[in-house]
Amino acid sequence: MSTLSLAVRDSSTMLRRNLLHARRYPSLTLNLLLTPVMLLLLFVYIFGDVMSAGIGDGGADRSEYIAYIVPGILMMTIGSTVIGAAVSVATDMNEGIIARFRTMAIHRGSVFIGHVVGSVLQVLASLVLVGAVGVAIGFRSTDATFIEWLAAFGLLALFSLALTWIAVGMGMASPNAEAAGNMAMPLILLPLISSAFIPADTMPGWFRPIAEYQPFTPAIETLRGLLLGTEIGYNGWLAVAWCLGLAALGYWWSASQFNRDAK
Repeated sequence: MSTLSLAVRDSSTMLRRNLLHARRYPSLTLNLLLTPVMLLLLFVYIFGDVMSAGIGDGGADRSEYIAYIVPGILMMTIGSTVIGAAVSVATDMNEGIIARFRTMAIHRGSVFIGHVVGSVLQVLASLVLVGAVGVAIGFRSTDATFIEWLAAFGLLALFSLALTWIAVGMGMASPNAEAAGNMAMPLILLPLISSAFIPADTMPGWFRPIAEYQPFTPAIETLRGLLLGTEIGYNGWLAVAWCLGLAALGYWWSASQFNRDAK
């Protein structure tokens, strides 16, 4: 069997294993998914009238705020859902299955690929659900072309892949599942201090750089531009650069943890 065939076979096995785990224990994914859904409903129906006044020169209404916040919530969904990958990897490490995989005649990269692809598929399913909730409460993207929709989906998938690699590295570096969940908390907190809920230029001057110089803000602004026709500017290139950089960092971190001698 060729190296490529072996990699595909073993990666498919690992992917099936992770999807079966997710199906048998859906509570983790559901708990992580509830956070963006609840924030979406909270900010639209409780704070919507107040928040909308700050994005339309004082004359915006709740429907405009729905259009503004949904792209940010979609990106936040990615950050919250990939925490499941960190917890899953840490559980495998703690139970010794990763050490067992090291001794087996399997393609070494398949262990990563199973977790990463499985997590990305779960993230995409979560995005569909959150997007459906957004549409149900009034989100519309009537001006986006097919190419823009395709680019938006590609951005979401690429961002999911990048954060999943970071989450896998966090899981392999954590001593247990609880520590992995705590280590991955910035993936939920960063969207809260981005332009997901209010424009970055309305924030205090000392706080604005925190919102601007992080991966979520350019990704959110790019997604808004693709779906709503707002100005993207250099945010598109920044978003892609963040995705590629985070994916490379996460892959290197995960590989170095996996290849080191087990203690």
